[in-house]
Amino acid sequence: MDNEHLMRQALRIVLDTSPATEWIGEAANGLEAIEFCRHETPDIILMDMQMPRMNGVEATAIITAKYPTIGVLAITSFSSEEFLVPALRAGAAGYLVKDAEPAELLAAIGSVHEGNAALSQSVSRDLVETIRNSTGALGHGNSPQPPVPLSQRELDVVKSLAKGRNNSEIAKELQITEATVKAHLGRIMAKFDVRDRVQTLIRATQYGLVELNMD
Repeated sequence: MDNEHLMRQALRIVLDTSPATEWIGEAANGLEAIEFCRHETPDIILMDMQMPRMNGVEATAIITAKYPTIGVLAITSFSSEEFLVPALRAGAAGYLVKDAEPAELLAAIGSVHEGNAALSQSVSRDLVETIRNSTGALGHGNSPQPPVPLSQRELDVVKSLAKGRNNSEIAKELQITEATVKAHLGRIMAKFDVRDRVQTLIRATQYGLVELNMD
């Protein structure tokens, strides 16, 4: 969903080149995107953050609340705290800048479809810096605690998630099945009161359970 016609055409061309994706429609603003979801059931929405009438953050929040099975991949011209954190808090499962390579876009769509987070490298750096700034003010030893403590195995899963591991990699590292990883992540999200992996990572960092590094 993008207010720039040429950008929508470019995205469609990229998606049409992949046998794994199918373009089923488009919208020029947030209100049209919401209306589109009333009649269609897309797996993934590519959502521009800057649109007229209703921006991408507001549209993402409404769509993810009403249609939780739809994954939203935020796409914008630049990475900044102005849109990055609000988009993720609104329920976006990923965030890419518009200069991402076609292969990166298709990989991000696949990742979101599998239930994983998808962030451009530059976006990841901005997210890490934002989290560090928000948690740094708490001071050492003053991080809030999760309302429901994690088990040791759940903490292991969170620490592996913070390394950028996907479900299969977490399973291999911890020597458990992918189904068990998904079950642990579901319980962790419930304890943190979040909806996806990105928000889980943000909350875990704010709780002081993990440290993020972008070496």
